[in-house]
Amino acid sequence: MYNKLIYSLIFLILSIKPLIANEDFMSLRNDKVNLRQGPSFDHPVKLYYQKKYLPVQIIDNFENFKKIQDHENNTGWIHTTQLSKKKSALVTEDNTYIYSSNTIYSKPLAIAEKGKLFLIKKCNLNWCKVTADEVTGWTQRKNLEGNLG
Repeated sequence: MYNKLIYSLIFLILSIKPLIANEDFMSLRNDKVNLRQGPSFDHPVKLYYQKKYLPVQIIDNFENFKKIQDHENNTGWIHTTQLSKKKSALVTEDNTYIYSSNTIYSKPLAIAEKGKLFLIKKCNLNWCKVTADEVTGWTQRKNLEGNLG
């Protein structure tokens, strides 16, 4: 009896983990966001972000501040009002194709370079529907980093 209960709990934990895995990503809410050295407005600004919807990974919380890490491994604290749950991602590979549907055999619509920012419409196991610069299409999930949902 206990073995079944233990196996059931392990299965439940392992199946829930992928569902909450992307909870640690958020995006920047505004075009100008301050990254601070500590979790208060009294701490000095380390750098300024000037890219709305840039995905950042949440690595810690303190009161109304979240400690983040960006794609260049910069870390610091951002006030929660400057963060959004809007899904976004950066392209991680040069010459990443954007297709009209979620197959490599569909019509290529555009080629994205490494570092291109996309908003995520939806994702499935291997593909994400993305949009940027008046282009909406599908790209392989393995070429994106960020909040893929």
